[in-house]
Amino acid sequence: MLGLFTKSLERQKLDVALPGGGEMKIAKVYPLDASFDTPEDVPAELREDKRYKDLSGYTLAEAAEAFKKDYGEQGLDILVHSLANGPEVKKPLLETSRKGYLAAVSASAYSNVSLIQRFGPLMRPGGAAVSLTYMASERVIPGYGGGMSSAKAALESDTRVLAFEAGRKFGIRVNVISAGPLPSRAAKAIGTIELMVNYYQKNSALPEVNTAGDVGNTAAFLCSALGAGITGTTVYVDKGYHSMGMEPGALDAAKQA
Repeated sequence: MLGLFTKSLERQKLDVALPGGGEMKIAKVYPLDASFDTPEDVPAELREDKRYKDLSGYTLAEAAEAFKKDYGEQGLDILVHSLANGPEVKKPLLETSRKGYLAAVSASAYSNVSLIQRFGPLMRPGGAAVSLTYMASERVIPGYGGGMSSAKAALESDTRVLAFEAGRKFGIRVNVISAGPLPSRAAKAIGTIELMVNYYQKNSALPEVNTAGDVGNTAAFLCSALGAGITGTTVYVDKGYHSMGMEPGALDAAKQA
């Protein structure tokens, strides 16, 4: 992902345009693998992997220390946790191994805890942290397996606890966005993302396709002064799908039958 991002940035393939004109300037990109808290956690074989051997300082503790050296104490306003990984996501929960389950929870949920542990002390009071969840945390989504539903449930529960603990300790807010399905590069790993997008479009309160812009606008709101009174909350950005208790056409179909 680091290579994809930096190459896309160099080739000007990323949309960095700002509303009203101008472009977002990216001062620095830090390598980060949120599965590892410290250098000692990185397996020896991974250090020699071609994706890692030319990199250093990519654990959470090292990334936080590098940021602190560059920007000092309380140099951070916004922290966005936008990552997840379930190596067995295509397997039903009944067929998921312990290793696959724990890997999903580690990368997708605990990483947010660890991120706030290390970057929370570097945030200014009034700062905000936000992460991304999915409705599989509370409803059954066939095909979304490998422990990912459990990881998302943990992420939402942790958000409430972190809102209290980090709020009292660092003076920051912690929220999570429950987004409807988006046909992103990462989501395509599930294998059924187009089917999910089409289903949501047909059965949401607003029969529209969710967009990255919808999610981004909500994240910007939550991290701005406009959301200053909101913390410990799961905010749904799914065109109202979460509020529906029946398919819109189900009643008419039943009457016709």
